[in-house]
Amino acid sequence: MLAYVYDAARSCPGFADVIVATDSDEIAGVCGQHGWACCMTSPDHRSGTDRVREVTQNIAADVYVNVQGDEPLARREHLDVLLELMQRDGVEVGTLKTICATADVDNPNAVKVVTSLHDQALYFSRATIPFDRDNTGTVPYYKHLGFYAYRKSALDRFCQWPESRLERTERLEQLRFLANGIAIHVAETPYDTVGVDTEEDLQLEEAILAARKDNQAS
Repeated sequence: MLAYVYDAARSCPGFADVIVATDSDEIAGVCGQHGWACCMTSPDHRSGTDRVREVTQNIAADVYVNVQGDEPLARREHLDVLLELMQRDGVEVGTLKTICATADVDNPNAVKVVTSLHDQALYFSRATIPFDRDNTGTVPYYKHLGFYAYRKSALDRFCQWPESRLERTERLEQLRFLANGIAIHVAETPYDTVGVDTEEDLQLEEAILAARKDNQAS
């Protein structure tokens, strides 16, 4: 799974470097076998954002991108759009959304996002938002994809703040930014992904990746 994510990141010409940040000796060993750059981080981090921030303490960059290791459907197009978003003036944190598949609208493992007219996140939730009060059936739903880009200043502040009540309630770390007044800018992509959170997710990923291989071979 990690190999798919690493290859997708390496395919993005906008990245100066790709580093696997982990606290796992096993993952570090896999990185060593493949010649992938790896950074061992503290096992005490409560979120991926905290882990990325540790990396920033030793590696200088204009933008840091977090591509989670459980996203084997990651592709260069996701990362290109995210980096383009970070070129806009005043953007400290960026992420992605895509049209939510019908099967995911009521799925709490598929996080939904509602954005403003200026493409800033108003809220993220595991619930079905926005609520179609009049049952029109025409409300568009957007799924949040777990790709993030940050300025170092935003990461530093994130790690200084305590866990917010909304973050704790939804178990969504990005809500800490919104609770503290940091805008999260959101770009849209047509390419959905399936983060691996359950055994069913893993089986779906394997089927998708097998089909992709068959299409490339034919």
